[in-house]
Amino acid sequence: QVQLVESGGGLAQAGGSLRVSCTVSGIIFSWNNMGWYRQAPGKQRELVATITSGGSENYADSVKGRFTISRDNAKNTVYLQMNSLKPEDTAVYYCNRHPRTNWDSWGQGTQVTVSS
Repeated sequence: QVQLVESGGGLAQAGGSLRVSCTVSGIIFSWNNMGWYRQAPGKQRELVATITSGGSENYADSVKGRFTISRDNAKNTVYLQMNSLKPEDTAVYYCNRHPRTNWDSWGQGTQVTVSS
């Protein structure tokens, strides 16, 4: 079963940058496609970005051109670099496999808050 530990969130001003990280265990990381998800207050969790085992990236329209997903298979870690942050990016950010299975639990997430 996958275990996920997200870190690196915090407070940023609009236009600023943050990088969040997710360390993964319990699976063969390099074989798996990964994704970053986020959940804003009062909203459903949404998929933000994905990266395949081969390194191909895909992004939600809302973050395209501002966010970059990457992975380090030697460290079993997936990253999300967030630039040109907007207040609407405020959310708890989670990583998980993509697509996620019913057996894949969520980590604790990391809070990202963007002030205007």
